[in-house]
Amino acid sequence: MQNPFKKRGESVYSPVAGRIVSLDEVPDPVFARRSVGDGFAIEPTNGSFRSPVDGELVLIAETRHAYAVRTDAGAEVLVHIGIDTVTLKGEGLVGHRKVGERVARGDVIISCDLDDIKLKVPSMVTPVILMNGAKFVMSSPDLEANGESVITVRRK
Repeated sequence: MQNPFKKRGESVYSPVAGRIVSLDEVPDPVFARRSVGDGFAIEPTNGSFRSPVDGELVLIAETRHAYAVRTDAGAEVLVHIGIDTVTLKGEGLVGHRKVGERVARGDVIISCDLDDIKLKVPSMVTPVILMNGAKFVMSSPDLEANGESVITVRRK
């Protein structure tokens, strides 16, 4: 039986409302140079950070500034909330789910008072990264996606 994922791929959606931008616009060279992996970023307009895919929550940073979800096909999608938010040590970032839980696209993982956090960090631009890109092919980000899939990933 042929793996249907290889044919059509899996959609990755924006984890937060806001303007979708290229990683080139992220004011952190680690993300802008794609050192961690390729993807896209969002300039958030609210503080509800959701799962961008259906899958298992495999990482929530102790400081709650980042989380990752692994799809059933094995694609690992990292959401890194803002730039230098790790320095907040979790202050103002509220976790709603636990590592190991099954999540659906749209489930809230982390929330915050966006206006308050913006005052404490250099940028709230939020990178969304395909962490295991060596195993997957990723489409070019659709920077005009409005509630639709931003990227599609499929196994190589």
